[in-house]
Amino acid sequence: MSGLRVGIVGATGAVGHDLLEVLAARAFPVASLRLFASPRSAGGELPFRGARIPVEAAEPDALAGLDVCFFSAGAAVSRALAPAAAAHGALVVDNSSAFRLDPDVPLVVPECNPGALADVPRGIVANPNCSTIILCVALAPLHAAAGVVRVVVATYQAASGAGARAVEELRAGTRARLAGEPFTPQVLPQSLAFNLFPQVDVFQADGYTKEEDKMLHETRKILGVPDLALEATCVRVPVERCHSEAVSVQLARAVRPDEARALFARAPGLVVVDEPAAGRYPMPSTCTRQDAVAVGRVRSSRVFEPGLAFWLVGDQIRKGAALNAVQIAELAAARR
Repeated sequence: MSGLRVGIVGATGAVGHDLLEVLAARAFPVASLRLFASPRSAGGELPFRGARIPVEAAEPDALAGLDVCFFSAGAAVSRALAPAAAAHGALVVDNSSAFRLDPDVPLVVPECNPGALADVPRGIVANPNCSTIILCVALAPLHAAAGVVRVVVATYQAASGAGARAVEELRAGTRARLAGEPFTPQVLPQSLAFNLFPQVDVFQADGYTKEEDKMLHETRKILGVPDLALEATCVRVPVERCHSEAVSVQLARAVRPDEARALFARAPGLVVVDEPAAGRYPMPSTCTRQDAVAVGRVRSSRVFEPGLAFWLVGDQIRKGAALNAVQIAELAAARR
């Protein structure tokens, strides 16, 4: 793979910083790098491979001359600028929700459906929702081996999933609680310090949140099962980084827990951590900044027959966003 002209829109955010780390760590073939942000955040510099790269204002004409452009600046920015970048000839890898359900835009988790990159008619590839990525990395090998019929998942989502200001609010609220002082949240809908609440994104008319809708519709698209039954309850928890998920699945054929562990161990992007009697199971404290999604507590379901229950933890900024985007670009570039 020859050197590529790379751009990052939203470079000053948390995912932007992780994109820079991942590009460097994976020796992605960057011939040149341009960084973009809002006019308010432009003007500074960010480090990359020993150099200082200036941050430019993101504008349509500024996105010319790129081979690959990563977007991580929100759906509104992606809708406004991603088509322009693609029209200039760049492969766009978009981390927002703007194009995920567009039938002409592949929605890709490289460990699950790399074949979707065979056809990119709009020049845009969508990076799925972080919770969906973590779930699908584990569902894909099960579905290939035994057929996933139904899924019930509860997520335990870190504050950083709502942005850097939510993390600062968690820290400030924790300090206030420890000091016995009142605290009113400004970023999150409830105070997260010593608390959790079952609301990630906004509620819909049917009582589900948009995050829960994303997990349903995106998982169906990624696995290629348009009628997959999936029930999600998404919860914000007082953890700074890493999303966790409790998953129960009904399968088309029985899979014993030991068989499932072997499937997971062979699957790309997964690591098995499953010795609960010894206190070894996935936790945010051990999965932060790790590339792999960790799976444990694998057991036969008491509800679904045949079925399994298991526990997942993944770094939602790393594999749930930046790493997945870079893996998409690697695969797409190799196909060119």
